[in-house]
Amino acid sequence: MNIFRSLIGKVWQDPNAAEVVKISTGQLYLVRPGNIRTSRECIYNEAMATIRRVPNLEHNFQLVITRVYEEGDQELLEDEDETDEERVFLISQELEFRIGENDGESTLVWRDLDGDVDEFFEFIAPGTNEPTRAFFETCMYRAMYERKYKMSADNTRDTDFQEFVWHPPLSTKVKVTPRRKVSSKANTVPSSSTSAVASSLAPEPSAKDRTPSLTKKTTDPSTESLISCEAELYSWDTKTDRFNNEGIVTASIMRPKNTSFQSWLTAENDSGLLLAHQITQDMNQRFSYKMLSLTWNHQGDDGSQSSWLFRFSEEHLAVFLQKFTECLWETLHHSSWAKLKADEQIYAVSANEDVEMRDVENDEDDEEEVLSELDPDEEASDEEEGSDEDQDTPIKIPGSDRNSQLTVGYKGDRSYVVRGNNIGVFNHSSENGVKFYGSITKLATPKGKGFKPNHVMLHDQDTKMVLMNPTEPHSLFSMDIERGKIVEEWKVHDDITVDHIAPDNKFAQTTREQTLVGVSHNSLFRIDPRVSGNKMVENEYKQYVSKNKFSGVATTASGRLAVASEKGDIRLFDSIGKNAKTALPPLGDPIIGIDVTADGRYIVATTKTYLLLIDTLIGEGRYQGSLGFDRSFPATAKPMPRRLQLRNEHVAYMGRSISFTPAKFNQGPGKEENAIVTSSGQFVIAWDFKKVKKGYLDQYEIKKYEDHVVQDNFKFGDDKEIIVALDNDVLALNKKNLKKPNRHSLAPEGSFGSRSNIVNTPY
Repeated sequence: MNIFRSLIGKVWQDPNAAEVVKISTGQLYLVRPGNIRTSRECIYNEAMATIRRVPNLEHNFQLVITRVYEEGDQELLEDEDETDEERVFLISQELEFRIGENDGESTLVWRDLDGDVDEFFEFIAPGTNEPTRAFFETCMYRAMYERKYKMSADNTRDTDFQEFVWHPPLSTKVKVTPRRKVSSKANTVPSSSTSAVASSLAPEPSAKDRTPSLTKKTTDPSTESLISCEAELYSWDTKTDRFNNEGIVTASIMRPKNTSFQSWLTAENDSGLLLAHQITQDMNQRFSYKMLSLTWNHQGDDGSQSSWLFRFSEEHLAVFLQKFTECLWETLHHSSWAKLKADEQIYAVSANEDVEMRDVENDEDDEEEVLSELDPDEEASDEEEGSDEDQDTPIKIPGSDRNSQLTVGYKGDRSYVVRGNNIGVFNHSSENGVKFYGSITKLATPKGKGFKPNHVMLHDQDTKMVLMNPTEPHSLFSMDIERGKIVEEWKVHDDITVDHIAPDNKFAQTTREQTLVGVSHNSLFRIDPRVSGNKMVENEYKQYVSKNKFSGVATTASGRLAVASEKGDIRLFDSIGKNAKTALPPLGDPIIGIDVTADGRYIVATTKTYLLLIDTLIGEGRYQGSLGFDRSFPATAKPMPRRLQLRNEHVAYMGRSISFTPAKFNQGPGKEENAIVTSSGQFVIAWDFKKVKKGYLDQYEIKKYEDHVVQDNFKFGDDKEIIVALDNDVLALNKKNLKKPNRHSLAPEGSFGSRSNIVNTPY
């Protein structure tokens, strides 16, 4: 909160300024949970929220919601004796003020002190940016502090405001909403590996009710509890866009006694077992120290997604996080957690922690965003308006195959899409679209043997394309793009396969650089097509004895290398042929793609269900200020990885489990990376990298398509236009046409009320 200290000095400390901060657009609602007449009443359809000083009463402030009249409305009301133009609330701790979210929009929430204990006001602020929302929240806490202590908040620290941050109280009684009976037709047959405890659970519900249902059954004695503690259980209701409180439960991690590396997350109360979800990489788990919660997804037999939340006491959250991380790691590795070194255990646990990556030097950006929103006369951002420029007519490449790969060129504004043994060539038009230019058909080796490439890469100023042939893994094939023909086979080595390739450096495709980087399952080497015979450069070759299962390689602008593996570990090299300077331990999930910023500061590694963001800057010790590519991290100061993942309620709306494609930074010589793009299923997803670096890890936007997204990437040298390859289409998407995720932008049409959230899974 103190990042706004200089801004507060401009707007707070002026005693002549009646208004401290304002959100200029929004709607005010009065919410009455459980009211028969209406649970949600709109007070003002158009309104503004202001924090205002109380005249002649020092250290007191008011939250004022003022109705905004549309043109002509004011005249109609002038003759009325009484109008309801504003609502005023004295700011104090009793308001139980907090920030919320409704359909992806920020909300301000506080108690109705004149109503019942559970009634509250909600001010929905559509379009309000994150810094403005955070600044408004900071001002509310400052006002509470000054009223309580009758003194200025100028010399306060962030921790001084913690007492005013509202947390929902833990219930003292178990209160489970009555549910319908479970259909006997929904029985499931457990797998052989889980049959020992399958009888402990009731049949799963039928797929008629969208609301999650809880079944009750006694815990099986053949299981052991690894950890148990009291928690509140919540389930996400897609109809109301809220988590429903299911009452106090005992949250546990259970393990069948006849298995070593399978664990279940369970909840039970006095009536018996309520749910049991197997701990897997698809749970999309999120721990939050701010909310003292664990949130996760569960996939039913029909593929539908539900979202659940445990809320712990502060002392229980840390130990539950530790045990959950251990069990997930053992499930993925089929190995004992105790075999990990202490620093590797810390690294794995830290990836699940909800910790900010805030960079103080960038706080001025927040202040500028807030000031621009506080001043309505400021020029609007170019990205605030825009029409959808997506093409309506699919662009198809000849053949019955589907699109499988996309590579974006820098020269001539072209992109290339692989479709079977054909390659479609597309021009980026000036109208922010793509146009089909032509196709390279019937790809074949110089000996005339046709093949379907499993990877392609532009090379030598986009005059060549390097292709990998899955049937000839020891060779690469060079295609002359102008001729549209493969002209050379580069035999790399007789015994070593080429599983992955990368350019010599991040922007090598814009130069005449001839060499490139190759990776096998356990080796890293340079390839030079100019040498006679095999093309591997013998003195630039590093092989590991163990089976590392390398799964990808990326290079920086200076040629440093990051190599990922299916085990989940990442190695950083300053050059080929030497040992890695840094070896980051695996979290367990296979890495399917890796990218790095041009300067090497940040790495984004893609797994099936999350992106792993790593800051390679060494923060302490002898080599403080160096990067992990050049020096080894001290054992006590390894980087703390951050997980970028979709919110669990958003996954529930999407209706299917997450399966990310390799994520990419925007790129271009001299261009700063400020966005990360990936896709999953029908959705293109982009993170604002500037916000991510400040700790806002779930600040992403989404675009849904009717077809499956094969791959996406930014146009070369551009951070706004995204080239998207669908199964049977290729198009350009302007980043401003991405939308905030909510049920309307995510959910399959007509899905509400038709698909069940499956609760139990036999274990």
